[in-house]
Amino acid sequence: MKLLFRLFSFILLVGLFSRPVLAETLTIAAAADLKFALDEIVVLFSKTHPSGQVETIYGSSGKFQTQIRQGAPFDLYFSADIAYPRALKEEGFAASEVQPYAVGRIVLWSPSRDAVKMTLADLADSSIQKIAIANPKHAPYGKRAEEALKAAGVWWKVEAKLIYGENVAQAAQFVQTGNAQVGIVALSLALSPELAKQGSYALIPDKLHQPLEQGFIITRRAAANPLAQEFASFIAGKEARTVMARYGFVLPGEVK
Repeated sequence: MKLLFRLFSFILLVGLFSRPVLAETLTIAAAADLKFALDEIVVLFSKTHPSGQVETIYGSSGKFQTQIRQGAPFDLYFSADIAYPRALKEEGFAASEVQPYAVGRIVLWSPSRDAVKMTLADLADSSIQKIAIANPKHAPYGKRAEEALKAAGVWWKVEAKLIYGENVAQAAQFVQTGNAQVGIVALSLALSPELAKQGSYALIPDKLHQPLEQGFIITRRAAANPLAQEFASFIAGKEARTVMARYGFVLPGEVK
């Protein structure tokens, strides 16, 4: 009887110690302007959190806000317009305070023209037939592009030429593929290795549009997810800030 009991105890212990350890997971919904910078940051984060699994999904900040309201399984939400996560916080969809992480900039970008010498007024030239911007209805970069074009007095001259991407990354893709000659895109995308080797850019004066103040939240869904808390802390650290600065973002606490 004692032998059977010891055998049963041994089998039970083996079973307990051989059970697979479930990796912590994290799903991040992020504005498309973060595509290259956040990919690098996730790689750095994973080196210190090898058991964690981080998935990033990029798209329109406005559409992500709607999806979170509808129960989308996102643990963190990085928005190109801080107003979106602030609204979610007020509505009870956040498990953290809204944290500012950057201020973005918009640029004129083109692989077929010397964009360095371009201004918004040049977009009215008849040789430019298509101009790509993000959709102003739900993409902050598109809204700021619209504001800048109107402030420069050229919106009504170029409105018929505009083609709209679902987000700023798709707007850049339209220019890359030749569906538009010029795009108004994020500086962070223009500085990426992929776009930097294909074209040139000119910074659009930020006095022509409202600031692209960006912020993130840990969602209500991730209230008990320690990996979400650790990633939020990592974003504020030196390594992540160095990456963000390299992609042209103005960071919290830095003079513009």
